Amino acid sequence: MSNPGGSSRHYLTGCLLSLALVLLAVPLRGQQSDVARFDVFGGYTFLNSPRVSLFENGVGGQFGVRPKTWLTLGVDYTFTRGNLTLTPNLLLPSLQSALGAELQQLGAAGVPIPASIVIPAHSVTQTIAVGPELVYRHMKHVTLFFRPVFLGMIHESATPKPDPTVPVEGYIVQGFQSLGLVPPSGVKTDNVVFYGFGGGFDVLVNRSFGWRTQSDLVYDHLFSDLLQNGRLTVRFSTGPCFNFGKNIVK
Repeated sequence: MSNPGGSSRHYLTGCLLSLALVLLAVPLRGQQSDVARFDVFGGYTFLNSPRVSLFENGVGGQFGVRPKTWLTLGVDYTFTRGNLTLTPNLLLPSLQSALGAELQQLGAAGVPIPASIVIPAHSVTQTIAVGPELVYRHMKHVTLFFRPVFLGMIHESATPKPDPTVPVEGYIVQGFQSLGLVPPSGVKTDNVVFYGFGGGFDVLVNRSFGWRTQSDLVYDHLFSDLLQNGRLTVRFSTGPCFNFGKNIVK
């Protein structure tokens, strides 16, 4: 069985190792004397939310404006897909009680009840966020940046995928539908605000082109009518970035 949490840690470890190798390979001195007004980025993205065993792969993009050499104002968008797993301990207390009563009834009716109850689901997530970046440009071929805070909107669609060989999973989903927690279509959607912080670095090949690696940590509380707590999510992305516009260095 794959370990999404382990995969994310491997990516983040690789990110830090890449930065260390870059810093060893390039001169640490040399103020950047040519900084373009605008930048765009596009590349691979993953989201990892360990609380609900969610790991999603996808793509992301960014656009930034630089009013100062040390400040960028930007917006980013991500689109990812993956799978998650719900367990009874994640539910609201009232739903945990209702689920316990339902399981007793199903057991009494002869439905096999597994030792561990899980509800797998397929998830599609889109995010859009805005915020500032504080930028360090005192290395000629590497730009470091830190996002102290950003806000965004997350839209997620989750489709329960009960295992047909485990009948109780299907009965639980039907119970959620009878309570109005899952629509008849079987696709549950939600939109909430999230916030977080993060950072990363660009390796600059020339004035116009570089390679960006970045990560951030965000918090949201999706599906609050179903889940009792919010979740922390790691967002990671890497890919090419392009700089254009006039030189803003005074």
